[in-house]
Amino acid sequence: MKVSTTRNFKANAAEQLANETLRAALTKSKGHFTDSRAIAAENLPEFEDLRDQSRDIKDHTIENLDFYLEAYEARVKESGGHVHWARTAEDARNIVLEICKSVDAKAVNKGKSMISEECAINEMLEENGIRAVETDLGEYIIQLRGETPSHIIAPAVHLTKGQVEESFRANHTHLDPDRILEEPPTLLDEARTILRQKYFEAEVGMTGANLLVAETGSSIIVTNEGNGDLSQLIPKVHIVLASIEKIVPTLEDAATILRVLARSATGQEFSSYTTMSTGPKREGDPDGPEEYHVILLDNGRTDMIGTEFQEMLRCIRCGACMNHCPVYQSVGGHAYGWVYPGPMGSVLSPGLLGVDEAGHLPNASTFCGRCEEVCPVRIPLPKLMRNWREQEFEKHLSPGAVRVGLGLWSFFARHPKLYQLATGIQMRVLARAGRARGRLSSVPLAKGWTKYRDLPAPEGRTFQSRWKSGERPQ
Repeated sequence: MKVSTTRNFKANAAEQLANETLRAALTKSKGHFTDSRAIAAENLPEFEDLRDQSRDIKDHTIENLDFYLEAYEARVKESGGHVHWARTAEDARNIVLEICKSVDAKAVNKGKSMISEECAINEMLEENGIRAVETDLGEYIIQLRGETPSHIIAPAVHLTKGQVEESFRANHTHLDPDRILEEPPTLLDEARTILRQKYFEAEVGMTGANLLVAETGSSIIVTNEGNGDLSQLIPKVHIVLASIEKIVPTLEDAATILRVLARSATGQEFSSYTTMSTGPKREGDPDGPEEYHVILLDNGRTDMIGTEFQEMLRCIRCGACMNHCPVYQSVGGHAYGWVYPGPMGSVLSPGLLGVDEAGHLPNASTFCGRCEEVCPVRIPLPKLMRNWREQEFEKHLSPGAVRVGLGLWSFFARHPKLYQLATGIQMRVLARAGRARGRLSSVPLAKGWTKYRDLPAPEGRTFQSRWKSGERPQ
């Protein structure tokens, strides 16, 4: 499994907050995702109904997961494919390596796959002398830089155009050093030129799956570059690596989910390429792999079934929650320290890694509710993060100062008159201290806030006293 640094979230976040280049990159990308999603939703009258239907499809499938997985396996075998069951990331790596060795593979072309990241497939292949080539443009760029994805649909969103040019010049040393690489079209042309040759050199192609269809035994990938198609059609072997919750019952169910997926992710009605694969090449087919393998990964997901976190398994990896999250938009994806960033990662990572390892992440939320508001399958992310916070507190994993502070607050909250007296005194003291500037740059017991921003000085009476006197908001 990919090494996690989620324990270091606070330090990671502080480092990223000081990264001015990251600030510029995130600021530039934010509006595109959010505005496009809003327009796409507004232009589809039945969008909210489709969200409800997608939620219900996923809930039904997860409640009957064993049935649909067995049905999917049977259909894959009928089409001439092979199904492999991987309980852990290590199991998945071993299966991939065994398949590659069976055809004496020297290179593997890969479409974008977060499950591949979760299982550290690239690292395993390189350790065994097999060249792994990421064919998605964003993934290719960060592979050149030795970095990990910072977003689940836009892996290089943290980079600027200048950084991409720098990476291409450092790695494509066989090309003309005087070539012009200042604009996106020239960068795209160069990446296309390099990657086109790679498609014909690999014995194995590997993709993830946005959906797996039990009715037909098909895997579905959604891309905007066509690299997924080339990665799975040209090599002699196609490996699909997917987690077990990607299953849906029918093609009609898949079509329903696809209608909300692209709109939520990029604001498109449909992505440029939506590709279904069903088994290996058949007699008379002009192209396609000779072998078709599907690896179904558990890696802790069945442990979430039947718990208060089961709803997280509805996630269709659109990235909408992080596109709208003020925390993600401030610190970027790498601060989260593992494969899945943003609100969905703050819920999924503790479920797969354990709250002991990833318990910091659910605290990285303003609880503004935007993530739940835009989720295409209506996952109650704030509620699930609160559940993880409760578990962290119950296991005595939260810092001592936090526990003491919550204990004091709890004491005052149980004694209303004392609470009102204390808050009234606090209001007057803070108002007097901040009278000159209208704000406070340092407040006892609130240095975690004032370290990065001023606290507005209170004005007037407390809300409770104003309400009690009959004053109401206008």
